[in-house]
Amino acid sequence: MDRLDHLEHLDKHLVEELAQVARETVRDELREQSRKQRRTAMLYAASGATALYAGAAVALAVGLALAIGLPGWAAALITAAIMGVAAFLLRGAARPGHGQHHTPHAPHHVVGGTPPPGPPSGLGMPYPPMPTDPPPPPPTDPGGPHHRA
Repeated sequence: MDRLDHLEHLDKHLVEELAQVARETVRDELREQSRKQRRTAMLYAASGATALYAGAAVALAVGLALAIGLPGWAAALITAAIMGVAAFLLRGAARPGHGQHHTPHAPHHVVGGTPPPGPPSGLGMPYPPMPTDPPPPPPTDPGGPHHRA
């Protein structure tokens, strides 16, 4: 019996050691992945900042080119309009399904008329239609038991 107790102690020790090795391995892998993701995020941020400055330089160049033949305020207004149109087009290109010619399906027929708008939060499914008739009263059984609460 004493021999089995010794083996049980070894089993517990082995399980604890294996769990520690597994934890360390997972921790090391997560640390390496987070380093790679941090580096990628920093490069994206630097790329975005550089693109912002490049866009500002292009806007300045367009404004200065227009200012040759127009007053300064008109050149600035035209440049702002061009940048606004470019932003609108880029936003539209970023939407999912932009390149597809997707025709929306016809709304489902609702008995009460038009489908109700979505919930106020904008999340989830639209509200179900409101019935026009009141619900029928429950059937009453004159011979049934009468309960008092």
